Amino acid sequence: MAQVSLINVSKVFPGNIKAVDNVSFGVENKEFVVLVGPSGCGKSTTLRMIAGLEDASEGQIFIADKLVNNIPAKDRDIAMVFQNYALYPHMSVFENMAFGLKLRHYPKNEIVRRVNEAAEILGIKKLLTRRPKELSGGERQRVAVGRAIVRKPLVFLFDEPLSNLDAKLRVQMRTEIHKLHLRLQTTMIYVTHDQIEAMTMGDRIVVMKDGTIHQIADPITIYDKPANKFVGGFIGSPPMNFMWGRVIKRDGHIYFDEGKFHVKLVEEMYSKITSYLNKEVIFGIRSEDIYDKLFVSEAPPENIVKVTCEVVEPMGSEVYLHLNTGKHTFIARVGAHDRPQVNRDMDLVFDMSKVHFFDKEMETTII
Repeated sequence: MAQVSLINVSKVFPGNIKAVDNVSFGVENKEFVVLVGPSGCGKSTTLRMIAGLEDASEGQIFIADKLVNNIPAKDRDIAMVFQNYALYPHMSVFENMAFGLKLRHYPKNEIVRRVNEAAEILGIKKLLTRRPKELSGGERQRVAVGRAIVRKPLVFLFDEPLSNLDAKLRVQMRTEIHKLHLRLQTTMIYVTHDQIEAMTMGDRIVVMKDGTIHQIADPITIYDKPANKFVGGFIGSPPMNFMWGRVIKRDGHIYFDEGKFHVKLVEEMYSKITSYLNKEVIFGIRSEDIYDKLFVSEAPPENIVKVTCEVVEPMGSEVYLHLNTGKHTFIARVGAHDRPQVNRDMDLVFDMSKVHFFDKEMETTII
């Protein structure tokens, strides 16, 4: 069983720079977990501590129920795929994939069998005699993954492996790594700054910022129920829209008053928001939960918002509208048929059953 557990793990670099601060999480056997966050959040340092490439300043790291803090990287039974491929330029594809096995003195016939098996899985059998300079970026990445596969490790670690690829190839390799996980049924931990990779690949996502974990959950929970404003804004494309305003009560109903408009909350939210009456909060709504009133058959008048359309961005199957209330700017994601005139006023409808509210000071989720 290849569980991985981190308990109160921290990493402090010289100069008292705390890259990772008291991080704890577990990865189940055969699970695909993604560490995601902006540059400098500590995700790669966390991965390197699991791999044994960095020593943990504090805390404990377990692999398969074995404390590995003092075990060197080569003895942890893990395989790591790096962003820059790290292939030996003077070796063929076969030699690159076989190198780790040769160092461990595997029999020649076993090396050949494992390399051919991995090459078959990755579709690179015809490339085994080539050298890295004769390969495309995607082919090099496949070789790097193949070098990890032949080891048959307890845990695979991926450190932003797709960052150097073009957009089309990233989508293709993302799918291939996901299929690889399903086929190999091995524990995988994947680091990325790309929230789309995190959402599409991970069984669970660990969202990090400033060396700390902000939320751990499956992709749908992360998207629909963010733990705080940072998670809500980081996960999703376009990111969640935020507006500042007050919670008010009028005629027995509760409203969010932005200053230029006010919208009525659904009654199911009342119990959680009443303690914030007459206080400032942060209102959050995703771009797909905003509709052009022209295309809504029955729009509640209390949820109609008048805005100015400043920019129209056709994206093919959908359109991004950049809008201005006079106090806040935000983005709506609408159908390809909806292209309002620029610098003209328009009426929008908010889906109030899907909005979020965050504490203004702590930025934690209220609803």
